Amino acid sequence: IFPGNCWAFKGHQGQVVIKLPARVYLTAITLQHISKDASPSGTIISAPKDIAVFVSLLGTSGGVDADRDEETLLGVFTYSVEKNPTQTFPLKNMLLPRAFSHVKLLVKSNWGNEWYTCIYRVKVHGKMENQKASSQDQD
Repeated sequence: IFPGNCWAFKGHQGQVVIKLPARVYLTAITLQHISKDASPSGTIISAPKDIAVFVSLLGTSGGVDADRDEETLLGVFTYSVEKNPTQTFPLKNMLLPRAFSHVKLLVKSNWGNEWYTCIYRVKVHGKMENQKASSQDQD
């Protein structure tokens, strides 16, 4: 019933890089915000709207190119305030058949709050590198 704490950043744009506990073959990302019913103000205009997900190739080669920071876009999606507060979006990882240890979430806009944007939970889905042959997804 109580909305709890969110990760808030100033304005309507922001980004976060998430370090995963292991290298993961990414398949999807889940984003969660509170519902209108759980919001003390009755609105959820601080929810993120347009979001992009990237992985970084930084340090993956281990050689001379390890200092290059090339980001690859795995998906662009819109979080809808009219749908379930927990929404999962598939990532386009077919072009990158490798595991990554960092994911960047770039929030391009929110639903109208000019002062801040809130994210309550982010889940990264995929298969851990050492369990690639397994059919079970890891969160």
